[in-house]
Amino acid sequence: MRKNSKVTQREHTSEHVTESVADLLAHEAPLDYKNSSLNVGGVPGKKIVLEPPENDGRPAWNSKLQYILAQVGFSVGLGNVWRFPYLCQKNGGGAYLVPYFILLILIGVPLFFLELAVGQKIRRGSIGVWNYVCPLLGGIGVSSLMVCGFVGLYYNVIIGWSIFYFFQSFQYPLPWAECPIRRNGSLAIVEPECEKSSATTYFWYRQTLNTTSTIADSGGLNVKMTLSLLVAWIIVCLAVIRGIASSGKVMYFSSLFPYVVLFCFLVRGLLLKGAVDGIAHMFTPKLEKMLEPQVWREAATQVFFALGLGFGGVIAFSSYNKIDNNCHFDAVLVSFINFFTSILATLVVFAVLGFKANLMNEKCVMENGEKILGYLNSNVLSHDLIPPHVNFSQLSTVDYAEIYAVIKTVKEGSFAELSLDPCVLEDELNKSVQGTGLAFIAFTEAMTHFPASPFWSVMFFFMLINLGLGSMIGTMTGITTPVLDTYKVQKELFTVCCCIIAFFCGLLFVQRSGNYFVTMFDDYSAGLPLTIVVILENVSVAWIYGTKRFMQDLEDMLGFRPHAFYFYMWKYVSPCCLIVLITATVIEMAISPPGYNAWVEELAQERFQSYPPWALAMCFSLIVVAMLPLPVVFIARYFNLMSDGSNKLSVSYRKNMMKDISNLEEVDEARSILGKNPGETPSPKPPSQAYLGPPGTNPLENPNSLSPNSCYGTTLPKTPQPPPSPTE
Repeated sequence: MRKNSKVTQREHTSEHVTESVADLLAHEAPLDYKNSSLNVGGVPGKKIVLEPPENDGRPAWNSKLQYILAQVGFSVGLGNVWRFPYLCQKNGGGAYLVPYFILLILIGVPLFFLELAVGQKIRRGSIGVWNYVCPLLGGIGVSSLMVCGFVGLYYNVIIGWSIFYFFQSFQYPLPWAECPIRRNGSLAIVEPECEKSSATTYFWYRQTLNTTSTIADSGGLNVKMTLSLLVAWIIVCLAVIRGIASSGKVMYFSSLFPYVVLFCFLVRGLLLKGAVDGIAHMFTPKLEKMLEPQVWREAATQVFFALGLGFGGVIAFSSYNKIDNNCHFDAVLVSFINFFTSILATLVVFAVLGFKANLMNEKCVMENGEKILGYLNSNVLSHDLIPPHVNFSQLSTVDYAEIYAVIKTVKEGSFAELSLDPCVLEDELNKSVQGTGLAFIAFTEAMTHFPASPFWSVMFFFMLINLGLGSMIGTMTGITTPVLDTYKVQKELFTVCCCIIAFFCGLLFVQRSGNYFVTMFDDYSAGLPLTIVVILENVSVAWIYGTKRFMQDLEDMLGFRPHAFYFYMWKYVSPCCLIVLITATVIEMAISPPGYNAWVEELAQERFQSYPPWALAMCFSLIVVAMLPLPVVFIARYFNLMSDGSNKLSVSYRKNMMKDISNLEEVDEARSILGKNPGETPSPKPPSQAYLGPPGTNPLENPNSLSPNSCYGTTLPKTPQPPPSPTE
């Protein structure tokens, strides 16, 4: 620093140097105090222009499009393809879309906007953001990181499964198209386990997972799945290791390619026989379902996870933005792209399921037609019961329904002994298939009936890999960004170490019983902890920091004031909705027996089994470990056992602090901004605590502002403040 600089001169004089908390810790250029409307001698009504900081060395997105695609890639994932269609099918088809859309507006968009805004404003990862907003609740960021770790462990296993199926798709016929033949000398028989189930089900449970019948029987490592998991972690590591400069470019492909595949599948699906039946089933609303609380709870949960709230990836991505980026536009755009993607994927799924339902229904008609023909030949049934126009060699579903109704009426007393199935298409469409069952069983079975089936299989599983990769990049960024912001570690080395550790931890999921652990982590590691994390984020901003102050910050940052709708959502509606969601989740966990669907080899079908005591302890340990940082950090900081993290300012903060100090115009004017008396003794050093309030706002004047003993505080001395003027 030059010897004749203003700061140096002031150090050698008795003149006090006073800095504004808001000016030092916000990402704005130094304020022109003389022209500020907050200054008594300034020009009234003249707006303070807030400018983004100079380049501080923090990575930044190369373009707005790259950033949007990264957020879309993170939020649009496997859940849009197999979770949303399943919930739509289960909860009344078109009727489910109504509560989902309402809750997207009430919970999804406001909370997504909140995370984007705080990340962009503070330019830190999740740990740094919540340390600055409220140090006592700094455990929010650590809990987010823990959940990201748990989710990343099993999510990449699903990518590994997709990689295995992707490479298996390069052969004709597809390996899951037919049941394998077992040879016993000169006798060739169909594999009994496959014959009892189906070719695609057998390939999934026996040849892919080679699963055991209980979670207690590990069965050892599955070599094929272990190699697939290794490939998956190598891909993720290469995509993340160079930061957003590398992962942002990957997003151009991984975010856009799934839409190409979905549109191709939609066009192909609409040409399939029965596709219209499936789509009509989707959009036929069962309005009575809308009155069930379970439908609203599942819709809220899906909104919650579809946007990636609470994971930290949203905050991490937005922290690389410019300070004046229009994050409100981003929040609305990404939210509705996510909703559109879910609708598109559901159309594709229901078109394929309609095709599959017609195939299964025709198979049912053919099998039961043969039964009826056998009863006619053995004189169990009279030929008079069969209408003359019926041709058993080409028995249609309509003709079978007519025969079935006649036989049921005539043979009412002994009808059950005939073991005839009704073969109703609606029953096939109502069979809910979720998660891995939809992707690796239902879809694969439908694709075996497609012309050029290997091509469609390759496209489908390549799409799943890209969807999973986009979400994994966001999840890993939610882990690496907070740590890199908080500690001085080499980015490349830390990323590689994370991936290596995650791979070895992920070996739990590639045992023969690994599928059951994936279900366990999916059910317990994220749901309740993430909901608590998000409600604490909402409360810390809306009630502790103050919604009015946050709205003012947004106006300073964006150049316009967001609609009052967000004020009421953040303040009242979203917290209430989240409290109801937490309560409903806890009640469901209490009344629903913890367990999993195990594949029983002898029966060739799934059966529900309760978790053994050690697995039950593991389930609840996942919840406790994920939420443990919240009370630990709160207690440690409340009793001053832990630093509040405010001394770990990023480079941008330190640079802007020096920039603000060197550009202070007049000490008296600075004092007037802070509301200090001329003779007051200043603090010997700049405030070290972050403050998100609007420029010129004194936190001690605001009743919502927290003292140093509560959440965020300052090193300003506590002195009596003059009463506010009528205009304040």
